[in-house]
Amino acid sequence: MANFSRLQVLQNMVNVPMVPVFYHKDLEVAKQVLKACYEGGVRAFEFTNRGDFAHEIFRDLHLWSRENCPEMVLGIGSILDAPTAVLFLQLGANFVVGPMFNPEVAKVCNRRQVAYIPGCGSVTEISNAQEMGCEVVKVFPAGNVGGPSFVKNIKGPMPWSQLMVTGGVEPTRENLTTWVKAGVTCIGMGSKLFPKEVIAARDWSKITEMSRAALGYIAEAR
Repeated sequence: MANFSRLQVLQNMVNVPMVPVFYHKDLEVAKQVLKACYEGGVRAFEFTNRGDFAHEIFRDLHLWSRENCPEMVLGIGSILDAPTAVLFLQLGANFVVGPMFNPEVAKVCNRRQVAYIPGCGSVTEISNAQEMGCEVVKVFPAGNVGGPSFVKNIKGPMPWSQLMVTGGVEPTRENLTTWVKAGVTCIGMGSKLFPKEVIAARDWSKITEMSRAALGYIAEAR
């Protein structure tokens, strides 16, 4: 069962508007990456369902996180269908993210009052997701469907839209400022926040440094 309410999750993403997106098959690496982000100020983290036995890693990571990073809101990403969503909800996912919009996943999450953040690439998809109760909608892949101008143009006729952008986002002042000025609610940050060489070197302090800097750039832009 989730340890944060849906309202707490959404408010968290508004207050600390960067959500790292990460997967690793090694639980110890996942722990250290999550901890490094936490120490950098991050308070919401998306572990992705992208490898064999990912649910087992997520379960153990979630239990560890509750004890060692108590303010971290841990969610699950790369969810394509309702049965998979149910599995991770049983393991305590605080929010569910998908690369596309699936109404059946929305129903499952709504029954348990858990935030569902689907990936959408058009005005119609975004509107359909909102109709199904998705308070935050992910623009994905953000860099390919129109970039910051797409977000800005959505906010014109649909100013109530709370948009997360993932894909094509970089932890630089210039890039993050552009997204924030376009009107995003929060930013999903994947591989650019976790360079392969940094993970290979187990340089966790570098991830903390990059997380803190990225949040600082976002705060400046706001």
